[in-house]
Amino acid sequence: MKLNSIKIKQKAIDLGFDAVGISKAEPTLKEKERLYSWISENKNGSMHWIEHRKEERGDIHKYYADAKSIISVALNYYTGMNQKNLASNYKFSSYAWGDDYHQVLKKKLFTLFNWIKTIKKDVNGIVCTDTSPLMEKVWAQKSGLGWIGKHTNLITKEFGSWVFLGELILDVNLEYDLSFQEDLCGTCAACIDACPTKALDDYQIDSKECISYLNIEKRGDFSEQDNSLNGWIYGCDICQEVCPWNIKFSKLSDEVSFMVRDEIKNYSDKDWEKLSEFEYKKIFKNSAVKRVKYTGLKRNITKNKS
Repeated sequence: MKLNSIKIKQKAIDLGFDAVGISKAEPTLKEKERLYSWISENKNGSMHWIEHRKEERGDIHKYYADAKSIISVALNYYTGMNQKNLASNYKFSSYAWGDDYHQVLKKKLFTLFNWIKTIKKDVNGIVCTDTSPLMEKVWAQKSGLGWIGKHTNLITKEFGSWVFLGELILDVNLEYDLSFQEDLCGTCAACIDACPTKALDDYQIDSKECISYLNIEKRGDFSEQDNSLNGWIYGCDICQEVCPWNIKFSKLSDEVSFMVRDEIKNYSDKDWEKLSEFEYKKIFKNSAVKRVKYTGLKRNITKNKS
């Protein structure tokens, strides 16, 4: 039986996704060249896993040879709160306030994939989140979901950039959406101007200068040369908080999994400073914060005290 793109999109919305688009799996030569140039300038820092699988990121068919269609989905995670609503001066990026988005996205995507298999049993594919070696923001734009802003995040007209992205790659042809061609950032440079470490420039990010990179991806102790974390102990939202699209067009998420955990909302500075490993494991069960480990979070707290 032939798959219907409209019905696939409706099913995705029924499953809780906030936006969905479909693009043809085809070469992305310009984007591949830009990726390779970014890596050659060492803007990935110590994230060698990006470089090690750059061929797959630059060519979808190197990742999945039978790819014909890419279903891109977006899930709104905006809670209506900001850092001022937290009791502590230590700040967590809002994407990590609730449950690990990888798990939430994958569960919904696998449900969508299994539903598709009930219609066409011989279809094959791969469920992807941002841990997969593909350029998810590129495919989201090609699927019509939005454009890649100057802060390097995908911006949607409906939700700003407060969205998680995921993909379902299939080995069948579907009806495709038009790529999002406009750059609605215009002359605005609010994100570039607001970044305290000057990590942003010309729609690119130098990861080594980024606060999120420093407090999540960087391993080991900080050096005297490392930038200030500006109070952030996991991730950073500065470039998104100042984006006019986020200020004007953000909408509250219906996904309860992304609501802020009580401890993140209510812990004081002293609570975080005396955090034990037992408390860490309890608070951040099924959380993206587990990526930085207990020692990493304590390191970040200490850095912000100095």
